[in-house]
Amino acid sequence: MPGPDPAGPDPAGPDPVEVTRGDGPVILGLPHTGTWLPGGIAARLNARGRRLADTDWHIHELYAGLLAGATTVRATFHRYAIDANRGPDDESLYPGRNTTGLVPLTDFDGAPIWEVPPTADDVADRLARFHAPYHAALSAEIGRVRARHGVAILYDCHSIRSVIPYLFEGVLPDFNIGTANGAACDPRVAAAAAEIAAATGRTWVVNGRFRGGWTTRHYGRPEAGVHAIQMELAQATHLAAEAPPFALDPARAEAMRAPLGALLARLAALAPELRA
Repeated sequence: MPGPDPAGPDPAGPDPVEVTRGDGPVILGLPHTGTWLPGGIAARLNARGRRLADTDWHIHELYAGLLAGATTVRATFHRYAIDANRGPDDESLYPGRNTTGLVPLTDFDGAPIWEVPPTADDVADRLARFHAPYHAALSAEIGRVRARHGVAILYDCHSIRSVIPYLFEGVLPDFNIGTANGAACDPRVAAAAAEIAAATGRTWVVNGRFRGGWTTRHYGRPEAGVHAIQMELAQATHLAAEAPPFALDPARAEAMRAPLGALLARLAALAPELRA
């Protein structure tokens, strides 16, 4: 039986967070594209968990280079180790609905993912080793960008399979815009996202099933000059299939890059108005 999570950093692994600093007002958060797991954690997953099916597949590639001057903050670790888009207190984002927690015990289909489930000590250790460094980096970049521009726009990048009965009924819209029911950003930020999504002719919704995770809710303080918005894309918009090996479809991805780039450019252009 595998032992407890190894103490300290894995010498063979990457840093838990990658930061690319830009000189513009927009920050891209990427909490769920990482696929790295320390050996001591990976060994405790069951066969289903080792598929890493709930990854935000290829999202960092989809957004790469879309906005000159954007800052990116990307978690390299997988969300099964610990979810960087959940609060450290593990409070449910959607009380009364099926969801996954700070350290998920099941996948998005409700199936167990652990051969040896994490203990409370494991959770505390992963908070310190992975979750805290990611949010320390994100917080630092928000502060830096806001100091430079008088405002910071945090755009949290996500994706999910379009059909997951355990989490929602029917088929998810292509664009799922979350603003914590309007609390996380100026209305002009949400309006820009909705306008560009609508112009694609694709399905879209604002504050539908996904209204923004802990990142959006925690950092979005428009009265303090920090505007946060989450974009949850249906994976059918850019993957060849929403099933292993979760390959990127170049043609679909290229079709998505145009509106996403236009949206990021619109948000950057909004910054002076938001500061006023």
